[in-house]
Amino acid sequence: MSSGISTDGVMAIRNAILQKNAALRDVTAPIDGGSVGGVGGGTGSAKPGDFTAALKSALEQVDGLQAKAGDAAAAFERGETTDIAAVMLAKQQASIGFEATLQVRNKLLSAYKDIMSMPV
Repeated sequence: MSSGISTDGVMAIRNAILQKNAALRDVTAPIDGGSVGGVGGGTGSAKPGDFTAALKSALEQVDGLQAKAGDAAAAFERGETTDIAAVMLAKQQASIGFEATLQVRNKLLSAYKDIMSMPV
């Protein structure tokens, strides 16, 4: 008895999704430079406001990723697009950006608590 879905058909769909993901990754890589949050690891003379500016920029970028993911999901729900791979990729990028931001916040809070508990 045949279920109507062949292994070859599933593999063809899988390959098509992987190709679209690779194409989307190639398109978005030059835009964000491949770094979550847009904060580089460069060293050198830093101005006092650089950390604040970098953190604000990272938060704005995460907000933009979340807005983009929300717009893509809404367009898919309205039927304006049928590319579920692009929608899922946008949602995953937003999720990873948010998780990275959350981890930075946790590390900052931990460092603050360590500094505040130091004897003077």
